[in-house]
Amino acid sequence: MAHFAQIKNNIVKNVIVVSNDDCGGGDYPDSEPIGQTFIASLGIAGEWLQTSYHANFRGCYASIGYTYDADLDEFVPPTIEPIDEP
Repeated sequence: MAHFAQIKNNIVKNVIVVSNDDCGGGDYPDSEPIGQTFIASLGIAGEWLQTSYHANFRGCYASIGYTYDADLDEFVPPTIEPIDEP
């Protein structure tokens, strides 16, 4: 299975699963444009980037709320601020 993250303003808004068959049966990066074409053929708009469940590329697996850093070509998890203790 291939995973694709929907990016808007460099923020991950959604993540979907696409069958390997619908990505040409190949590996990233060759599978990405084929998967993007398949997603568009379903009428699902937006910018979609392939993400790796096992973090084999693009830094880490993308989740909703993560940032996409185009310069690094990586997904970046949100920063969690520590809770102030009284």
